[in-house]
Amino acid sequence: MARELFQHAYFVPDVREAASRWSEVFGAGPFAVAAHHRTDRFEYRGRPIEADVSYAFGYLGDLMVQFIEQHDDTPSIYRDMYSPGESGFHHVAYLVDDFDSEKTRLSSMGFELACDLYADGVNAAYFDTRSVTGGFTEIHGRPAHIVRTFAAWREAHRRRCDGDDPLMRR
Repeated sequence: MARELFQHAYFVPDVREAASRWSEVFGAGPFAVAAHHRTDRFEYRGRPIEADVSYAFGYLGDLMVQFIEQHDDTPSIYRDMYSPGESGFHHVAYLVDDFDSEKTRLSSMGFELACDLYADGVNAAYFDTRSVTGGFTEIHGRPAHIVRTFAAWREAHRRRCDGDDPLMRR
């Protein structure tokens, strides 16, 4: 069974600046920003360690683009790849209906579970797939409320592209 990637994510020094640049250069967005996001449950490499991070989410066509900014030096899946001031590709993501089965599948393939979390009513886990993808792979639950949120963000992008937004005419 093929896994359909819905998101590409990038680690950046400033999520708002990255969102603005991607909007200008590619016509991505609009972006929703989650500043200093906190989870209900978070484990990094089996330990309850949660870094201070902000996210920006927006669409470019049917692809969700995520930007991640870490505000501290806490060990994290982001610091596993990038030091302060560095930036670049971080992960791909796909939605799953059977979260536990997919975690088992990726673990059985030899990929290390690097991060496991629960936030906003959604399970998510990151596997260290750098040997295959050059980054991490996120599996993300597919509850109805998150599907609706993603659909609203995608529709906001489509409306923006269809409208009279000067950034889209470049």
